[in-house]
Amino acid sequence: MSHAGNGDGMEATMNGLKRRFLIRLLEITDLSLMACSLGTAILWISYPHDHHTFANFLAMRVKLSNFLIFAFLIAAWRLLFRQCGLYKSHRLSTKWEEIGDTVRATTGATLVLMLATAPFSVHIVSPRFLLAFWFAGTLAIGGVRLVLRALASELRKRGRNLRHILILGTNSRALNFARTLSGQPERGYRLVGFVDDKWQEFETFLRSGYPLASDYESLPEFLRRNVVDEVAVFLPLRSFHGHCSEIAGLCQQHGITLRFDSDIFGLKASGLIHEEFEGDHHISTGVRNPLHIAAKRVFDLVAASLILICVSPILLVAAILIKLSDRGPVFFQQERVGVNKRRFHIYKFRTMVRNAERLVGQLESRNEMSGPVFKMKNDPRITPIGKVLRKTSIDELPQLLNVIKGEMSMVGPRPLPVRDFEGFNEDWQRRRFSVRPGITCLWQVSGRNGIPFEQWMKLDLQYLDEWSLWLDLKILAQTIPAVLKGSGAA
Repeated sequence: MSHAGNGDGMEATMNGLKRRFLIRLLEITDLSLMACSLGTAILWISYPHDHHTFANFLAMRVKLSNFLIFAFLIAAWRLLFRQCGLYKSHRLSTKWEEIGDTVRATTGATLVLMLATAPFSVHIVSPRFLLAFWFAGTLAIGGVRLVLRALASELRKRGRNLRHILILGTNSRALNFARTLSGQPERGYRLVGFVDDKWQEFETFLRSGYPLASDYESLPEFLRRNVVDEVAVFLPLRSFHGHCSEIAGLCQQHGITLRFDSDIFGLKASGLIHEEFEGDHHISTGVRNPLHIAAKRVFDLVAASLILICVSPILLVAAILIKLSDRGPVFFQQERVGVNKRRFHIYKFRTMVRNAERLVGQLESRNEMSGPVFKMKNDPRITPIGKVLRKTSIDELPQLLNVIKGEMSMVGPRPLPVRDFEGFNEDWQRRRFSVRPGITCLWQVSGRNGIPFEQWMKLDLQYLDEWSLWLDLKILAQTIPAVLKGSGAA
């Protein structure tokens, strides 16, 4: 018995060393590709100009400040790539999920390059240079990932690099997981069998044709005598806490990877993230990657500042026209509900008469929107100049100040007035308040007032579940034609 245990431990140690070596090799490859991408970007922007030649760049590298910048970039990129999941196992991920990790990593690397060189006024780092660097880095690292994925898939189809997996539990989720693995041989899993005791739905499992490897009592002996690389647990945690705890200990002793279904609490959409706090390890739900949050915030600040500078003449003209129309205030401020129900005051150009909010009660019967939200197309409270500002979405531009202050984002669920928020009667709808509200969103580019309230809420949750910087850029691009059609703002 002890010899078998020592053998299992030695094999697990060797596998761990092999994996760490391959990860280090891939890290070196990635960082080398990023360095090459720097050179490629320099060559691209220097040709056919003479003032930024590649030779000049090589000469510039001798300077201590440039060496320190480069060393910082290498260290920051290495940490960033790890945080973006480039070195986690992608065996169960789709090709597009792995490409998504790559794009997030190279986008973050480009932002790090921009921020690291900004204090030193490195003239060669222009928007054109950053675009060339991002494109070269994404193409290089993404290309390597696709080649490695194709090679690994081919090897696995031929029976190489296989992972032997044991599934605990025989419920429908466990069977669906097994069917997925069986139907995708390129993932490289060989099903050892299932572990469970007899229960009321056990006959359904037996009809599936999958092998029963062991019951819970015999599992320790089974692990000692059989090849098992991973154990996937699909047991109800509340009912089988004891079993799960014992199995986790067994897997740790044998050096076996333990895999839990993320739906153990029915929180698949929220996600589960491992965190360390004061030496303790926690599983958190609904926590977003800090790097992704930082990247979105940097994007918001840059985009809002640039747009605000570009449209400042339009803002001045709009302010003058509003003031001349009825001598009332130029701006309209209203308390809105922001991230996690925080209250803030939104800035808009005033498009209604001065006592508009007090007139809402008289117009409730003419509300054209389902749910708690009040909206109507031909609102009598809107002033003549207000109609023009709303049609062109110019009235929304002051919200760029809310973005710069950190109360809003360029893209996100629209911030609702307190009156509308208090009319919510479904808790699932309130998840939309877990992120910063935005100037534009999926609802606005998908039909806006013609969409029922419940569908609007589902679009907001869809945005939360599918968020990426690319999705933000896509929504912003779709907002432009929506505005031109007169349907781009709320």
